Amino acid sequence: MLAEILEGGQKGELRMNGNADRAAEGEVRPTYGNRRQSALPGRGGLSRIAGAVLNSIRGLREGLLTEAAVKQEIAVAVILLPVSFFVAGSVWVWLALVASVLFVLVVEFLNTAVERLCNHVTPEHHEAIRVTKDLASTAVFFSLCLAGLVWIVALLDRLELIG
Repeated sequence: MLAEILEGGQKGELRMNGNADRAAEGEVRPTYGNRRQSALPGRGGLSRIAGAVLNSIRGLREGLLTEAAVKQEIAVAVILLPVSFFVAGSVWVWLALVASVLFVLVVEFLNTAVERLCNHVTPEHHEAIRVTKDLASTAVFFSLCLAGLVWIVALLDRLELIG
């Protein structure tokens, strides 16, 4: 596989761009397909960022269209984010409230990606796949616990029942 990557691989695969003289000079850059990757403006940086934004939008759309848990958590986020302005007594509490909601979404999307990959690798029942999915689900559970704890403490603080 390493030889394929260095020699160019198949179309659409990550490969090292550059011939032997570039490699000797130390200028070997990773590419995907026929496009060079660069973080510099004018050399693919802005178009790469635009592509990443479009990928994220497609992922968000896919999650909303196909995953019940994503739909539920987005609905809760739409409610909680405006409420956070009233619950928070300071900018740091507000940041914690918003971050906890976004963290749940991050973990849910990662869980969804793991589940989709597992289903792609082997659609039939497999014990190792079940364990992998259970572990990813546990991450979602703990992110929900963390968000709940942050919101409870912020509410109790706002009502001056603690602090």
